[in-house]
Amino acid sequence: MTMTAPPIELRSVTKRYGPLRAVDAISLHIEPGECVILAGHNGAGKSTLIKLILGLIRPEAGSVRVLGELAGSSAAARSRRQIGYLPETVALHPSLTGAETLAFYARLKGLPTTGNAALLSRVGIAEAAKRRVGGYSKGMRQRLALAQALLGTPKVLLLDEPTTGLDPASRLLFYDIVRELRDAGCAILLSTHALAELEGQADRVVVLQKGCKIADGTLGDLRRDANLPVRIRLSLDTEPITLPAGWQRIGARRIELSCAEADKLHQLRQAHTIDHVCDIEIDQPGLDEMYAHFLQREDA
Repeated sequence: MTMTAPPIELRSVTKRYGPLRAVDAISLHIEPGECVILAGHNGAGKSTLIKLILGLIRPEAGSVRVLGELAGSSAAARSRRQIGYLPETVALHPSLTGAETLAFYARLKGLPTTGNAALLSRVGIAEAAKRRVGGYSKGMRQRLALAQALLGTPKVLLLDEPTTGLDPASRLLFYDIVRELRDAGCAILLSTHALAELEGQADRVVVLQKGCKIADGTLGDLRRDANLPVRIRLSLDTEPITLPAGWQRIGARRIELSCAEADKLHQLRQAHTIDHVCDIEIDQPGLDEMYAHFLQREDA
């Protein structure tokens, strides 16, 4: 049976700038309908990785394939209209209107402009389509840049700090669009510092440090790997006379237990046997906490 290559596939990729290894022997694949979050401090290698996938730079070692073709090759150039890219720094011509800007990028990709009005409406700037981009707010420019990345219903979408300058409502709209594309089979790589807001969006999280991949997995995988404490809190109908072993008071009718991730299910079963429980809360480590843990572990 023939296996289809993933839309994005990196094998032992290394990229150097002089003595600096910006990307160091990284292997990574992203499947159709998968959203992968790329996390790391400035200089960790995130933008270099995206440039390698786009074929803007070549690796010294390893291979980068996008939609089955070597990135940067003449064969890969033919599939560029199926790749959407939103850079961290958006540079749009201030004299063009929003509609003219989107038409310009559509022609660059060899795509018709017939769906542009609907695309501008989809990102929430249809009313500003005839206004010059120079008069746009930062958030509006970001929405327009997102619209150009969505041209042609891409099979691969690369997003570098995509929510910069967006207000909370615009961020919700953005993540709705990401979910729609993921559900339609698009492979999405999203590089960001805003980890806390992405916990419900990520299928996998990849953490980079100094050009190396130090973590890669689902949120569940990362929680088990980090093994940070989980807190279970119970609200009771009445004040407890005695506390079960391992539990402590955090209020007149509230008690709390801290346990390892691997022990969470056992402790939840035990919690159900405690008398007078009216509510259970689980406080698990978030992406920010796990990210900090992985960085500290590598530095230790």
